[in-house]
Amino acid sequence: MAATVDIAEMRKRQQAQNEEISTVSQAPGGNQRPNTCCFCWCCCCSCSWYVMQSIWYHIQRRNEERGEHAGRPTHTTKMENIQIEEECQTPTVEEILSWSHNFDKMMKSLAGQNLFREFLRTEYSEENLLFWLACEDLKNEQNTKIVEDKARNIYEDYISILSSKEVSLDSRVREVINRNLLDPTAHMYEDAQLQIYTLMHRDSFPRFLNSHVYKSLLEGTEDSTTES
Repeated sequence: MAATVDIAEMRKRQQAQNEEISTVSQAPGGNQRPNTCCFCWCCCCSCSWYVMQSIWYHIQRRNEERGEHAGRPTHTTKMENIQIEEECQTPTVEEILSWSHNFDKMMKSLAGQNLFREFLRTEYSEENLLFWLACEDLKNEQNTKIVEDKARNIYEDYISILSSKEVSLDSRVREVINRNLLDPTAHMYEDAQLQIYTLMHRDSFPRFLNSHVYKSLLEGTEDSTTES
């Protein structure tokens, strides 16, 4: 009999506590917390409610930030205006053959740059050539204000770890760039430019010479010469 009374009393207490929690969960101003599923409402469903609220807040903030930046011209767009001329004189067979043992000569030729860039696209490493060209363009700039703008754009496009076109540089070179960025000059990227140039020469260039891109141009030019 005593056990039956205790069970009934426990049920009453549980019901009263659930009703009290349900009342507390109705927040002023129409905001409601979800009903709890246990006695300790602070560490069950209500915690999930707070987590979901936090996630929703950050999603909203991210969408707002995307909306704010929509339509703004990016530095990437600016830097990609430094394009290789698409229309240039067709190289001769002798010139194309000379590239195979002279990387420097190929890089000084607009036709060579175009062809090499086409190959680098297939290897998803076009940013190396774009970075090198941007540095060349910077070195030819005399206006101090433009130098500063171009230097910072290059950093954001190719040096920053947040960039999708970040080039591969060692820590020493990065430290030098970070120091130089405090007072940008037209030649502040020379070490980095040399490192990327060497990388293209030693790593990408041998594969370029064996690529379909290079061989097709060579064969096509030879055929044209023979026909003429």
